[in-house]
Amino acid sequence: MPSTRDIRRRIKSVKKTAQITSAMEKVAQAKMARAQNAALAGRPYAELMNRVLAEVVTHAGDFKHPLMESRGGESRALILVTTDKGMCGPINSNLLRKVSSEFVTDDTRIVAAGRKGAQHASRVGWNLAAEFSYSDTPEFTEARVVAKMAVDLFEAGEVDHVDIAFTNFVNTLTQKPEVQRLLPISEIKGVQAGVEGEETVEDLPGGTSEFLFEPSATGVLGAMLPHYVNFQVHQILLEAKASEFSSKMVAMKNATDNANDLIKDLTLEYNKMRQAAITSELLEITTAQLALGD
Repeated sequence: MPSTRDIRRRIKSVKKTAQITSAMEKVAQAKMARAQNAALAGRPYAELMNRVLAEVVTHAGDFKHPLMESRGGESRALILVTTDKGMCGPINSNLLRKVSSEFVTDDTRIVAAGRKGAQHASRVGWNLAAEFSYSDTPEFTEARVVAKMAVDLFEAGEVDHVDIAFTNFVNTLTQKPEVQRLLPISEIKGVQAGVEGEETVEDLPGGTSEFLFEPSATGVLGAMLPHYVNFQVHQILLEAKASEFSSKMVAMKNATDNANDLIKDLTLEYNKMRQAAITSELLEITTAQLALGD
């Protein structure tokens, strides 16, 4: 049975832990606000670009592009977007569980964006083709490097299609693991981010809007498709960061609350032990006095 000294030490240790998790919660909350704003700010541009590209496709005729080439094979490159650090709730484990059961085979080439995904791939023996890191506020150049690796694998014919796995930001309390097709670009639909069931892209019916393309619709489409892929990856990195800091803030808040509850329980146990010790000492004193009195 622990002594009162042991309980005091444990209370002190738990208090220090609560201070650390509380500070981490505040840091994550500040970063979460910036990450959420960045992710939400990118969605209108993504929607507009998808609307324009959808209209361009209707005027492009039999346009062909290497990024739109459909193949019959099953070899896959998977861009795995995870976090660099832990202590951010279950978002990494949920995503890795999803891709492990449904999307990773012996022919899958893993392009890891985030240290946790690369570590898991190495640990379980997946075919890790490359590893990249990205900042708390992902830059477009970082997304372009990741996208280039996937595009090079696809254009070289080493893989037949490219998927991207990430944690989609829905709201502060909800983050959903998603796997979406990146290449080939068979349809212009973009990143489906936001509340489940909410339409984020409205296709423009062909011929209902008046557009002039210079030099031509095919020229515009050929120039925009690589940018489209880069922006897809960039928006997904923003969504992943918003999910990471949201999940980390919630995890640190839960850890702080649990630590405070544990402190209350330990304090109650400590007070009971002190009261029992005091009662025992009083009984001994009373017994001694009665014995002397006799």
